Amino acid sequence: LADDAETGLGVCGWILVITSLFFTVLTFPVSIWMCIKIIKEYERAIIFRLGRILKGGAKGPGLFFVLPCTDSFIKVDMRTISFDIPPQEILTKDSVTVNVDGVVYYRVHNATLAVANITNADSATRLLAQTTLRNVLGTKNLSEILSDREEIAHSMQATLDEATDDWGIKVERVEIKDVKLPVQLQRAMAAEAEAAREARAKVIAAEGEMNASRALKEAAMVITESPAALQLRYLQTLTTIAAEKNSTIVFPLPINILQGLIG
Repeated sequence: LADDAETGLGVCGWILVITSLFFTVLTFPVSIWMCIKIIKEYERAIIFRLGRILKGGAKGPGLFFVLPCTDSFIKVDMRTISFDIPPQEILTKDSVTVNVDGVVYYRVHNATLAVANITNADSATRLLAQTTLRNVLGTKNLSEILSDREEIAHSMQATLDEATDDWGIKVERVEIKDVKLPVQLQRAMAAEAEAAREARAKVIAAEGEMNASRALKEAAMVITESPAALQLRYLQTLTTIAAEKNSTIVFPLPINILQGLIG
């Protein structure tokens, strides 16, 4: 692609180049404005002389020189470009239909290949991204699509980067934006999640009751072994009742007699 134009110009080509150069010199300095071109920092220029790419590949940034009539050039933007992948209707491996969209970031890393090897690198990359999204997600289950978005994005990025390398394109990043499920499936998944939460709540409540029963059993064993502990608990209960009701409890009999009756 970057062969020297001089090797394939032929006699007629050389005559045209020399003629163009002669008229450029003859009309100087007016012709200088037609010969000098400026390329910005983020651009590169591919120069064609009589239809052949000049040796050295892309030119720029800065000034470069072209001959009127025999030379032409194409500018290529080297900045990173992003585009959205339109929502794609995809049938997953477990036969669930979902709509998935995403975003792709790419840039031109070889301006010569981007001009010489493909008609429209941007359009081709967009179409390839759509087919790659469908192909990659078609091999995944729904659960994998929902939980492994980052892994799927890396897989797409590697596939796109390899496919577009001959076009001079570098795919830098791919992101899965949204996964839309059918309404009926959303309701079914919500019901399943609610049932799972209720089941966990019942398990936690049962564990709490079991722990409380174990504590009551241990307390009953302690009270049975020590009558004094039962008497102390009785007095604590009376104190609590008196505090809550803001009242005074009067014992008509001495406490030691009550202790004997309780014992």
